[in-house]
Parts: sequence; structure tokens; C-alpha cells
Amino acid sequence: MPAGLLPLVAVIPIAVALVLMVGVRMGAMKAMPIAWLSCVLVAVLAWRLPVPYVAALSVQGVLNAVSVLVIVFGALLILHTLQYSGGMETIQYGMQQISTDMRVQAIIVGYLFSAFIEGAAGFGTPAALAAPLLLSLGFPPLAAAVVCLAYNSFPVTFGAVGTPILTGFGASLGNSIDAAVASGAFADRAQFFKAIGETVTLMHLPMVFIMPVFMLGFITRFFGPSRKWSDGFAAWKFCLFAAVSFAVPYLLVAWLVGPEIPSMAGGLIGLAVVMYGAKRGFCVPKDIWTFGEATRWDKSWTGDIAFSRERELAPRMSQLRAWLPYILIGLILALTRLDALPLKAAFNRLAVVSVSDIFDYAGVSDNSIKLLYLPGTVPFMLIALLTVWLHKIPAGEAVKAWRDTLRKMVPATVSLCASVALVKIFQGSGSFTNPVLIAQLRAAGVDTGIASMPRVMAETLAGAVGPLWPLFASYVGGLGAFITGSNTVSDTLFGQFQWDMAELRRLPHLVILAAQAAGGAMGSMVCVHSVVAVCTVVGLQNREGEIIKKTFVPFVLYGLSVGIVAFILIGTGYGARFAL
Repeated sequence: MPAGLLPLVAVIPIAVALVLMVGVRMGAMKAMPIAWLSCVLVAVLAWRLPVPYVAALSVQGVLNAVSVLVIVFGALLILHTLQYSGGMETIQYGMQQISTDMRVQAIIVGYLFSAFIEGAAGFGTPAALAAPLLLSLGFPPLAAAVVCLAYNSFPVTFGAVGTPILTGFGASLGNSIDAAVASGAFADRAQFFKAIGETVTLMHLPMVFIMPVFMLGFITRFFGPSRKWSDGFAAWKFCLFAAVSFAVPYLLVAWLVGPEIPSMAGGLIGLAVVMYGAKRGFCVPKDIWTFGEATRWDKSWTGDIAFSRERELAPRMSQLRAWLPYILIGLILALTRLDALPLKAAFNRLAVVSVSDIFDYAGVSDNSIKLLYLPGTVPFMLIALLTVWLHKIPAGEAVKAWRDTLRKMVPATVSLCASVALVKIFQGSGSFTNPVLIAQLRAAGVDTGIASMPRVMAETLAGAVGPLWPLFASYVGGLGAFITGSNTVSDTLFGQFQWDMAELRRLPHLVILAAQAAGGAMGSMVCVHSVVAVCTVVGLQNREGEIIKKTFVPFVLYGLSVGIVAFILIGTGYGARFAL
């Protein structure tokens, strides 16, 4: 096939997924298998890849999906366990005592609680935990899903204790980083990663302040009783209070310590400060805003999980006891994610399911199923079991929680397995580096010099925008996150490409790489993995397209903000001290 047609062909699987989910409104359970099949056809017919190799990549994707599914299962199990124990009603009652204003609740839960969980666990965990909590407070399921996905953006770059920067760029830029250190631009790898983290905070900073106000206006416009942007914007003082409470520790830790825990520190400290202030009415709007009576909601806002605000809420236990499962989750996540503690290494080493060289193709392997390190098992499932004792749940009720969780996992399992299999075909379609795999594919008549599907699309975009690249660099990161469902994988996929683009356009490497990292974070709003996970926990299966359609608006806004900051930094000579 002519090289000029490859970018158009490469975009077919993404177009199929978008058309089916957003245009036709087909659920991901049906749409993603069709998109995967279209990707198989593109790989075999256009990229000329052997069918057994494409099958191996698909199997690898299914194995990778297991990790995500375990996280989703654990998050759902916590939700259902707390529902049957009365803990969720107690939390809901307590949150109403802080403020019955749902704008305030959206900030506390969706903005700050999510940031803390993202910093500790990552991998789609925050939205999967925060959205059900908002649902329990009386949010329409669709609104809860949209606001949690949008807010889970700026913390993602530093998610899972800095994994996107440390692992994502570390895997893709190994030789380039070593060359930069050898040239004297950086003292060592640690300084390189810290410099990227510092720069990314500047990329995110405007949206740290803009996003909470914008999204409150968004939900009051599209889900409020009076459908006005101004209802959300009226809470701007509280949003500013929350943003400052988050941003100060976020920036200090990134600039003084490194990229491991800025989001965790910002989320935890911000959550404590804002909850204390909100309970005392600091910056809280004088008027109380809610979504109104559920009977008057548009039917499209709801799913098959419902919490009613019409009944009188009552505390079924103490607030400490109700929140204890979440407190323990945060504590265990912190203890098992910090490099300075021995638990991280132990949990990464024990109970690892590893599959090597699938169908004998070198490097097509999976060792990501670390059963103890996955948040879905430790702490989610562990704490769910412990909660049975902590909340004194009858055995029959505990069994119902597990049964309900298993039932809701069916559509998520199909869609996630298909989407991750598609991702692996995308990644494995070209730009080969494993010499043994190259030899195997050459023996099968494959042109191993061909670029992968994502790289072909990115290079075409780069050629089209020319000197405006800083404005578009973040969208490549977002594309990577949309395709792969991970900021880390996006940085791995496009890190070297962004480095090369910086050299080609004579732009500061730090600025372009930071735009890539910020783009991968904002891409979490629209990535299929996160959307499917959130839809599952709030009962909106087969509604993924509607959510992507709504989160696409803040996604575009975020990219424009990052691009503007990139141009400002370049114009001021930022990063010159690290020039190669």
C-alpha cells in the first residue's frame, strides 16, 4: 500500500469506535469488538502482519486487560459492600452535614478525593471510586461520571507515584536521556525526571484553577434544574479556595522533592484543608444548589444504579467507622507505593502472573498481572473483606455484594478486553526494536522498517501543523491516552517521537515532553478504558459514547491551555539551562 495512504488507514479503528459509540450510540460492549476486528484487518491487509502475530498481540491485550478489570471489580466491590453495610448512607449523611450544596460536594469528592487516589494508585482508580460516591450523594449517574473524568486530569501525570514520568519516559527515552546526561545538560536521570515534573506543573497550573469552575458551570448548565452556567460559576470562591489548597503542596512537592507524590500530597492536604473550611462555611456559596428532585431528571441521566435523596438519611454508624475502609485504602496505597519502603518491592515481586513470548513471538509477553500490587486486590478486595468485620455485615448481605459486583462486570470485561487488544495491535504494528522479533517478522516477509499505526498518525499531524507544534503536542499525548488508556503508555509510545520533534523544530525538549505528559493526563477524560470503568460503577453500561461526547469539550479546552503555556515558556527561554 502507498505510504501516503497509511495514515488514513491507521485511523480506521479509532474512527469505527467513535462512530459506533458517539454517532450510533452503540455500547462499548458491542462497539469495541467491532473496532478490534477492524484493527485486525488493517494490521493484516495494510501493514502485512502475519495473522499469528496479530493473534499474539490480541492475547497480550486480553492479559493486560485483566489488571484493569481487577481494579474495576475491587472498586465496585467496595461500593456494594458499603451499600449493604450502611456505610455509604452514613458517608452520604456526613457529607450533607459538611454541605448539602452539590457544587461543594463535587469539588471535595471529584476534585480533591480523586486527586489523592490518583496520586497513590492511578490506573483509572480515582474515577471508579469517586463517581459512585457522588452517585450516593444524589448526583445523576451521567453527571457523576462526567465530572469525575474531567477532574481526574491534572493529577494523572504524577499518578501511581510518578509512574507516567518515571516509567513512561524512562522506557521510551533511555538512550536519549543517557546522551543528555553525558552532554552535561542534566546531572543524572533523577534531575531529568524532576525537571520534566517541574515543567508539567506549569502546564497544568492554569487548568488546576480553571477546571473546577468550568466543570461546575458545565454540570449546572446540562444537568441543573434551571440549566444555567451561572449557577456553577457562582461557586467560584470555593473553587479558588480548593485550587489553592491543592496547588500549593502540588507545586512545592514537584519542585522541591520530585515527581513521585505531588498529586498525592496535593490531594490529601487539599482535602483536609477544604473539608475543614467547608464545614465552617469558608467560601461556601450562600445559596444551596442541588440537581432537584430525581423524578424531574431527564431519563438519559440515569442508569441501573440509583440512590434516592427523597428518603431521610440517617447515620448507621460513626463517620470514622464509615470512612475507615477508604482511610485504610489510602494508607495501604501509600505504604505499598513509596520506593523508600520495602512493601513496594515485595508486592511487585510476589504473586506475579507472567506469560512470555506468546505464540513464540519474541517480546510479545505480559508480566503486568501483579496480583498483590494491583489496587483491585490490595487494598480494594482486602478492605472489602475486612469491612464485613468492621461494619458487622451479615454473611448473606456480604454474599450479595459479591454477586452484584460479578453481574456488573460482564459488559466491562468484553469491552475492556477488546479495547486493550486493539491497543496492543496498534503498538505492535511497527517501529520494532526487538532484534529477535525483527528477524522473525522478516522471515515472514514483513517490512520491519515500517512505522507503527500511532506513529504514522502522529508524524502526519506533525507535518501538517509545522511551527505550531507546541500547540498540538499535548493532543498527541491525548491521542496516546485515548488509544492506550494510560498516560504512562502514551509517554512510552510517543516520548521519543516528541523528543525528535523538539530537535527537528529546534524547540526546548523539556517543554515539548511536558506538553506530551500533560496531554497524556488530559486524555484520561476521553480514553475508553476509564470511560468503561466509570460507566460500570455508576450503572451506565452501553452509554460510553454519550460520556465521551461530553468530556471531549473540557479535553479540547485543556489542550488549548497547555499549548498556550508551551508557547509562553518557549518565548521566555524556559529550559535554556538544560539545552543540549
